[in-house]
Parts: sequence; structure tokens; C-alpha cells
Amino acid sequence: MSTPDVTVTVIVYNDAERLSRAVDSVRRQTHANVEIVISDDHSTDETPEVARRLAAEDPRIRHLRLERNSGGCSAPRNRALETARAPYLMFLDSDDELPEDAVELLLAAHREREIDFAMGAVQRVRVDNGRRSTWMPHLVAERRTLDGIEADPRLLFEHLATSKMYARAFLDRHGLRFPEGIHYEDQLFSAQAYCLAKAFTIIPEPVYRWYVAPFAASDAASISNQRHKLANVRDRVHVQHLIDAFLAESGHESLREDKDHKFLKHDFRMYAGDLPYRDEEWLSSFADIVTPYLDTLTPGAFARLPRAERVVIQLIRDHRLPEARLAARGLGHGVGPRQVTTDEQGRTYWGDHIPSSEWSRRELDISDLDLETRPFPSAQFRHEITEITRGPGASVDLTVRTYDPALRLPVGPQRATLLIAPGRRRLRVPFRLFPVRPGVFEGHAHLDLAAAPLPFQG
Repeated sequence: MSTPDVTVTVIVYNDAERLSRAVDSVRRQTHANVEIVISDDHSTDETPEVARRLAAEDPRIRHLRLERNSGGCSAPRNRALETARAPYLMFLDSDDELPEDAVELLLAAHREREIDFAMGAVQRVRVDNGRRSTWMPHLVAERRTLDGIEADPRLLFEHLATSKMYARAFLDRHGLRFPEGIHYEDQLFSAQAYCLAKAFTIIPEPVYRWYVAPFAASDAASISNQRHKLANVRDRVHVQHLIDAFLAESGHESLREDKDHKFLKHDFRMYAGDLPYRDEEWLSSFADIVTPYLDTLTPGAFARLPRAERVVIQLIRDHRLPEARLAARGLGHGVGPRQVTTDEQGRTYWGDHIPSSEWSRRELDISDLDLETRPFPSAQFRHEITEITRGPGASVDLTVRTYDPALRLPVGPQRATLLIAPGRRRLRVPFRLFPVRPGVFEGHAHLDLAAAPLPFQG
């Protein structure tokens, strides 16, 4: 057989239903001289039968089956890499696809000039509604070739191994393989590739189609959607330690702040958004896992975050877990705290007391939010539904509590409107808030769902 130009490894485990779709996306490539390796992590369903059928249909396809299940993505990729015959390599997961011209576009970048890898845009597709978006679009907006990651450390945020075509000689020269026995292997592999590459090219065209199933059952969810598991937290932190060690050993310590910022802004932020839905035991264990690692990060990485995210992180580090849950609930929504405290110098802090340590005071200082002086339309209140009671017919009664930490509202009853907006439809319900104590108001809103032009069910 002639030597293929590119080897595309499709890794699979118990995914007989979607394997054909992934492999067919490679078979349809506009550049046809490809080798397709189906690397099966010892599946126990009908995956082997599907793989053998595909291999019988197309001489470009080989089926590689691991002797035992490895429990991750690294081993099946590494085993396929050992047998790959092409000078350029790509990786595809069985639940995803390649756009038809992905191989052609990335190979053209390699043939244009000598580079260690080429990368392109990743198109994310939600399986529940079909909505499409581009992963990290600002990083792949234009075609460019970089002489090392130092030229744009923001690329550490684009840590997917599947969006790239690697020169086999580059991987072999550095002995670069996927770390086995751990999850989040892409993050370490990509960090190593970025740092070791002398040059790489970015193209703006989509080269990978990533199907995202946010509501998949827990046993079928992707690793990134298993954040409810404390083992998942440990794995992610463990990989960060490995990346830190690599940066130090390889002479790339100058990237540490950028890498730490990426961890806080992306990895930790994903968990932070889930904190309101975790119980006290989980929160306590989470804090025990992440706090020692947070203590090792560079101060500059924290300083680059929005204040609201810094508050959540510090409340976790101070083990003020109920407050961390409250702070996390308002992330991305411009929500104020329930209460603030002011010191003798006029600095305003989150919560009901002045933090004891200098670092905590720095992180929980929310004076820059200008709660007392910002224009009233952008004033940061906190509205919470504290009780839901079924009313007569198709109606519900809501008890709403509003916190006004900067005391912007006049004393006395306040006219308010509850806005419910599923999709593009809106339901407005007027009601009144009455003072409970300074800075706290409470009221009751009655919603008649039968009369509402909204798609309510149940």
C-alpha cells in the first residue's frame, strides 16, 4: 500500500451507535489519501463488530483493539500512534466529526512552511437543540503562524488535542505522547506541544465538529460534564500540578501566570458555576481539594479576574462555604451580596465582617463595584425567591426577598415587577416589596400560568 499523507485516529469505547458517523466523516474528506485507525479501548458492546464492518468496506481503515480497557483517551491514542504510517497525525473522538475539508486545510498549512503542528477552529454543536458556536473564537479569528507559544500565551485556553494536525517527526523528536492513567490528558499534552513547538500555524476555518450533550445521563456524560464527581476535581488539579512541573523543568516558567490565569478563568470557573447546586459535604471536600493548589498560584493570575470571580475563590479559600455558594449564584449577572461591611478607611467588603488577613481583604474588597454611587439603573441588588407555593388552579405564589446592601432604596414599600422570560417570551407581574429591616425587603408575587402566553408544563 502507498504511504498515506495523514493518519486520523478515531478512539472509541462502547459507542457502536456513533462510531460510523465519526469514521464516515473521515472517509468523506476532500483529501482522500488518509489512513483511518479505529482504536478501540476494549469495548464490551457492538463496537468491535461495527469497526470490523467499516474496515471491510474501506481499505484505508484499520481496526486496533486494546487487550484491556484503559479507562481514558490516552492509551488508545498512543497505541494507534505507534502503528500510524503517515507523516502527519490527527485525533478524533467517536462522538464527534471532522468537517469535510479539515484534512485538506490543515495539511496545506503544513506544506506551506515547516511547522510542528497546525490548528483550526472547533465548531461546537449542542445535541439537544442543534445550536452551533465556535470554541474560543477570538483565538482562531485570523490566519497566523507563531514562533512559539510566548507570542500569544492566551492559546493555553485552547487545550484540545483534537483540533490540531501534528507532524509525526515533532512528536517523536520530543517523545511526546498522551499521559496515561489520568483524565484531562489533553491539557498536559497541549501545554507540552505549545511549549515544545518552534512554530505552529492557526487557520480560522472549522477543522473539528464537537458534539456537546449537556444533559446526558451521568454514566454517559463526557469527562468535562462529570464535575459533580470529586474524583473529577482531583484529576483536574492533578493535571495542573503536572503542567506546572513541566513548565518549570522545560524553562517556560515565564508562562506560569498565564497558565494560572487560564486555570482560574476556565477550569475553576466551571466548578464555580455549579457551586449553588452542591451540598455542604461536597463543598467542604471541594474546598479541601482545591485550596492547597490555589495557594500555589501567582498573585497576578487572581488580579486579572473580574471581582465577582475573585470573591467566590476567596470565600472558598476562607472556607466560608455558604457565602461562596451565594456569591457563585450571581456570577455573570451583576448581583450584589446580601450584606457588606465598611472599615474605617471607607473600604467595602463582601459579607458581615471585615476579613482578618491582608490577602482576604484584598480579594473581598468590593469597593471598586461602587455600590453606593453607581447609576441607579445598574445598581447591584440581590433578588432571591425564598418560597414557592401552589395557588388555586394553574397558579403559583412566590415569596421574593430583595437585599439592598448599599441602602439605595428609600425606606418604605417599593413597587416592583417580576419578569419571567423563557426564550423570547416575557411575563411581567407587578407586586410590592415591604421593608423587613434596613437593606432587606420582602414581597409576594402571584403568577397565573394558565393566562400566561408561555410554554409552561407541569
